[in-house]
Amino acid sequence: MLENKVAIITGATRGIGYAIAKKYIENKATVVILGSREETVEKAKAELKEETGVDVLGYYPKLDSEEEIEQLFRNVQAQYGHIDILINNAGVSARDKLYEYELSAFEKTMDINLTSVFVCSKVAAKYMKEQGGGVILNTSSMVSIYGQPSGVAYPASKYAVNGLTKSLARELGKDHIRVNAVAPGITNTDMVANLPKEMIEPLIRTIPMGRVGEPEEVANAFVFLGSDMASYITGVVLSVDGAAMN
Repeated sequence: MLENKVAIITGATRGIGYAIAKKYIENKATVVILGSREETVEKAKAELKEETGVDVLGYYPKLDSEEEIEQLFRNVQAQYGHIDILINNAGVSARDKLYEYELSAFEKTMDINLTSVFVCSKVAAKYMKEQGGGVILNTSSMVSIYGQPSGVAYPASKYAVNGLTKSLARELGKDHIRVNAVAPGITNTDMVANLPKEMIEPLIRTIPMGRVGEPEEVANAFVFLGSDMASYITGVVLSVDGAAMN
């Protein structure tokens, strides 16, 4: 479904991002993974090589630095000749209560979850416009719709990602750039796997399908939205949450 496509994926060293990278490779895309540290990027590259037999490029830039992202895109463009898909998946969460929430912690979450999406999308759009089009996909969250009882920066940032997604879709449509988001529900990542049973079981009861999602199931949505099968879909925030109500 993604043959001859070049995709840059942020937050691709574990969890949903890693599953997206693997699915994209399996669907014949050329993948460039981004992570926060050299050691995690190298580990993910080795694991992808072992699981798929494919070598991928990997970088660990500061995602909210326009200068670093511009240099990265320039390198990828020089290597492959085109950049077809950007997936803004990097993100952090928190559970700080409002009364103890430090401004610095709030700002850090917003920088990683929102500012980086703006910066990467801005740079990507320039390259995509020059080549005649492309696709930008953002990772949102079910809590962007329902909120959560603490850690307000996370749902706030994801709500903003939804707004950015819809607005960029309207702005960039004339340049043949599609912009969509995927809003996962509770997904079986390392973070969820480490939750105590007494915490996860009440959450599962809010899901009509009776289980958490798997990273591969979320990744499938990114494959579809990145492919030509979604050629007339833009400005959508696609929920992949088993109809959960948080």
